[in-house]
Amino acid sequence: MDKIKKHLNSIGLGLLFLALAALKIWPQSKLLCLVFGVLGAGALIGYFILNAGEFQRGHKRRAFLYSSNLLLMIALVLAILVLLNYIGARHHARLDFTASKLHSLSDQSIKVAKALKSDILVKAFFRESNYGRARMEDLLKIYAFHSPRIKTEFIDPDKNPGLIKRYEIVQDGTTIFESGDKDNRITTTTEEDVTNAIIKVTREKKKVVYFLEGHGEKSTDVTDELGFSYAKDDLSKMGYEVKKQTLARSGDFPTDCALLVVPGPVKDLAPNELETIDGYLRGGGRVFLLVDPQTAPGLTPFLAKLGFKLDNDIIVDSIARLMGGDYFMPIVGDYEPHEITKNFRYASLFPLVRSVEPIEPKPEGVVSSQSLAKTSANSYAKREFTLKARMTLKEIGFDKNNDKAGPLSVAGVAVIKGRADEAGKTADGRLAVVGDSDFASNRYAGMYGNGNLFLNVANWLTEESDLISIQPKTQNPRTIQLTAAQGRTIFWVSVVILPLLVLAAGIAIFIRRRAL
Repeated sequence: MDKIKKHLNSIGLGLLFLALAALKIWPQSKLLCLVFGVLGAGALIGYFILNAGEFQRGHKRRAFLYSSNLLLMIALVLAILVLLNYIGARHHARLDFTASKLHSLSDQSIKVAKALKSDILVKAFFRESNYGRARMEDLLKIYAFHSPRIKTEFIDPDKNPGLIKRYEIVQDGTTIFESGDKDNRITTTTEEDVTNAIIKVTREKKKVVYFLEGHGEKSTDVTDELGFSYAKDDLSKMGYEVKKQTLARSGDFPTDCALLVVPGPVKDLAPNELETIDGYLRGGGRVFLLVDPQTAPGLTPFLAKLGFKLDNDIIVDSIARLMGGDYFMPIVGDYEPHEITKNFRYASLFPLVRSVEPIEPKPEGVVSSQSLAKTSANSYAKREFTLKARMTLKEIGFDKNNDKAGPLSVAGVAVIKGRADEAGKTADGRLAVVGDSDFASNRYAGMYGNGNLFLNVANWLTEESDLISIQPKTQNPRTIQLTAAQGRTIFWVSVVILPLLVLAAGIAIFIRRRAL
């Protein structure tokens, strides 16, 4: 009895520790936690009551001081832990040390999450056995970390038949994003699709992007290498509606046009078509022109009035040949400072590109104009040329009398002063010009930063500034392929041999110490 009385404080602390451990391990068994907690508190109270006389007689004894110090240290440690947990809950950060940033979002996804103005309810229908559930849980936690407006709920289809019928779920792994009266569903677990789903349910209305046709332009319906179907798909994923437009057959410009893309016309546009585009621009419209070398000569005087000089040239870059391309495919790695290129850290390649230089002084009506991308100092613009198969660098060498040395601008943007409408309001137009259309075609859109650059320009033109960034890409985990023999070797070395060596070393040290 005396031993229990003497160690009742330790028993009480042990029971309190068991109560906390049970609360963490079995949170559903609150009764068990309560029992341990009450018994621990009772043991401590009993210890002080049973030993009250001894405390009064020997309060200065060493044992009492040790007990008091122990209790004080425990109280301080618990107080520090509570304080740290409180601070951590209010102010926390995430650090991703993986080489490919597997546990981080792209700049665009973070912008989209932080810019949310309304709550988004995410309902993820995953069975417990679905291997994609853990991936989606981790991904949504990162989104929720960047925005408290994202609320997530995971639902087991087998346990909730009513919700399955209500939401018409036909596939395990379906995730539904709801905001107001809008919803969007995906069946994948990639960051790209999650970000696109958030964009679609938060945009007030879809902006319409028109692709001009009728002059030999690249078509959004063509899925081969020369088509623009990839660009159409990427714009659709970001919440745009993509349509085609033939100005020659339309008396009025479409009123719902948020952006007009002219993807590489081969033939000249008719004068009335150029006049329509000019009126659209000066009325606050947005135009994205992609003009290939030796095509549509009528665009040269048209763009001169809007602040850009188009030379009848083609850019040659000898360094591009060393990097696996030909002399007519300059690679741009440095960009001019602009909202479009602020966080753009990828190179772009432009097959068969002409120079696009801003005109100084600026023509009347041009508020601002600047170059967006320039080639390297090793490049030059060949002004008198005829393309032939397998041309050598000697045949197209630099002619100081006719050619222009680099760096050379291949893309530019401008703001055009708007005219007042019937209500007296004015809105400035925006224009982007690139001296090549192939860079955004199906063949090259996935190379380097080509597709992202096209989307960034389109987003700047439509004033979707929160979408201007590197588009999220599906990240593939790094894996290693082992043969059966290699797998067995790793198993025996790591699981059997190394532990046995540690055990043998421990036994040898023990025997040696006993022999001393």
